[in-house]
Amino acid sequence: MKIARKRDFPVHQVRRFLEPGPVVLVSSAHDGQRDIMTMGWHMVMEFSPSLLACVIASGNRSFELVRASRQCVINLPTEPLLDTVVRIGNCSGDEVDKFDAFGLTAQPATHVDAPLIAQCHASFECRLHDDALVERYNLFVWEVVKAHVAPTPKNPRTVHYRGEGQFMVSGNERSRRRLFKPEML
Repeated sequence: MKIARKRDFPVHQVRRFLEPGPVVLVSSAHDGQRDIMTMGWHMVMEFSPSLLACVIASGNRSFELVRASRQCVINLPTEPLLDTVVRIGNCSGDEVDKFDAFGLTAQPATHVDAPLIAQCHASFECRLHDDALVERYNLFVWEVVKAHVAPTPKNPRTVHYRGEGQFMVSGNERSRRRLFKPEML
């Protein structure tokens, strides 16, 4: 096995390697207002119940909407939406209705008031599970209460932010199922 030659790297940029999870669009609604935000800071915390955590900056319009409503939809865009994802992340919902501005279709959810984004490959309806770290870190822990996933493509080409305006797109899937213990799948 080849040994990787490493060099010093700025610690404030390590996110370029640790943050390659898919970029998502968080839709929210409360008291007649709605918003969409682009987000890359999220993680799976538990499988059952399905718990996800994410950071939503307190200066973001979506912060107040999700905090007040205690719900959101986490939508999974794919490569054709990349330019839209970037543009959503670079404008404020205080100035524009992002659904209208970017030609996105809001669909009603079944368990939450926030809308699904029809153009996304998947949408996960979430209710706030734990807000203990919201004040200190803006960290919301969500329980996915309903999942909507398009059956095709089987392996969607999701986008992953690498910092500095650079993205990578998910590639071919490679199975290593044979190496797993059955209880670890």
